[in-house]
Amino acid sequence: MEALLLNYGAEWLNLLVRWLHLITGIAWIGASFYFVWLDNSIRPPKPGSDLEKAGVSGELWAVHGGGFYNPQKYLVAPKQLPEELHWFKWEAYSTWLSGFALLFIVYYFNASAMMVDKAVADITGTQAVLIGLGTLAGGWIVYDLLCKSPLGQRDGLLGIVMFVLIVAAAYVLTKFLGGRAAYIHVGAMIGTMMVGNVLMQIIPGQHKLVDAMKQGKSPDPIYGKRAKQRSVHNNYFTLPVLFIMISNHYAMTYSNRYNWLVLAGIMAAGVLIRHFFNLRHKGQVAWGYPAAGVALLAVVAVAIAPKPAAKPVAGTAAIDTAKIMPVIQQRCAVCHSDKPTQNGFGTAPAGVLLHTPELVRQNAARVYQQTVQLKAMPIGNLTGMTDEERALVGQWFEAGAK
Repeated sequence: MEALLLNYGAEWLNLLVRWLHLITGIAWIGASFYFVWLDNSIRPPKPGSDLEKAGVSGELWAVHGGGFYNPQKYLVAPKQLPEELHWFKWEAYSTWLSGFALLFIVYYFNASAMMVDKAVADITGTQAVLIGLGTLAGGWIVYDLLCKSPLGQRDGLLGIVMFVLIVAAAYVLTKFLGGRAAYIHVGAMIGTMMVGNVLMQIIPGQHKLVDAMKQGKSPDPIYGKRAKQRSVHNNYFTLPVLFIMISNHYAMTYSNRYNWLVLAGIMAAGVLIRHFFNLRHKGQVAWGYPAAGVALLAVVAVAIAPKPAAKPVAGTAAIDTAKIMPVIQQRCAVCHSDKPTQNGFGTAPAGVLLHTPELVRQNAARVYQQTVQLKAMPIGNLTGMTDEERALVGQWFEAGAK
């Protein structure tokens, strides 16, 4: 009873922290997307106008929610510091903190099940956690040093180098962690870079601008330029991170033999599509970018498409569901049942129940896909499903799942 209540409490903790992460993430991404859109969409004032004389570098008019808005951007800063100044930072901090908490709840508290796959690397849960934490810290350090190096003055080349390094990190992680955990740590690494930009560069730079104005000095524009560069980086990081956030629902990606390459293709597609929107906000329409992004996604989809089930050989006796039930009960139903017995699972993952023959037949296609085609389940092969058992399930399904 105590274990049941503990698992139930863990499920609620998972739910609430995940909900918080989603809420704060929407707030952060919404603000980020809006300000990059605003920066790309504003137009310079007319030469000699009062706005130009006041130091306004751009403005636009917008209508929303029944009202008209006229946001303006100053070249460096207004002549006088406003009495009220809104800062955009807590959205980013709250998103990272809730995401890090979720990483602990879902992965680190049950690392041996959620992160370790003995078929990938024979490591312990503690070692897996250390690899994960090292990835977050190492990713930020390398990225920040590159931005501060001469390479940081060449945005295009920096972007290519960072993409290669992120893909390299994905490759290494998939050689040590289970595919699902490897993906989520690539996303957590990028998310750490993003929040690091806010905490270590954007907000400190804005503080220096404000402090200079309070002292009656002219702010140094370099801080604004650095903050904008990091803000733009975050804008391009966003779509790859969002995909990774939902990737754990799609084993066809992270369970593929070349899962790191699959992730690279999907991330590249996200960057290309985001670039199209950024250009469009500047008044430039370049359909080649989203076309290339969609083409990349199509290539990935075709490359990882499952092979159709083989037709049963004439005269071969069909395998009855009763014959595979011992395998399902021992390897799958310990998690996928109305009362899971596997430690760390309070409810059946994805709501899939497999504790009766009727439920197994009802979910036959999913069982076949996850255990035979993708070999994604049991997660990390926690229950030790053998190749012979997978073959038996495959024969059952291919013969019609009678």
